[in-house]
Amino acid sequence: MARYLVQSQGTGRFLVPSLDDGTPVWVLSLLEAGGGVVGDFAMASEMASEWCEVGELVRVVDLDRLGTSDDYVE
Repeated sequence: MARYLVQSQGTGRFLVPSLDDGTPVWVLSLLEAGGGVVGDFAMASEMASEWCEVGELVRVVDLDRLGTSDDYVE
């Protein structure tokens, strides 16, 4: 299963589904994100478009790509 997080490019915070009720919440660290990752890229993108502030730059991060030869290139 893929593991995606939405990250704000301005603040570095992560937008993840709450483990309590699934409502998206902003957290400051991966530790706070806990198991609140999203298993589908489209779902993560939709969550970002619905819950981010207007004009806020965000990125959907694939946790399984980090640290690999397929890692992100800026």
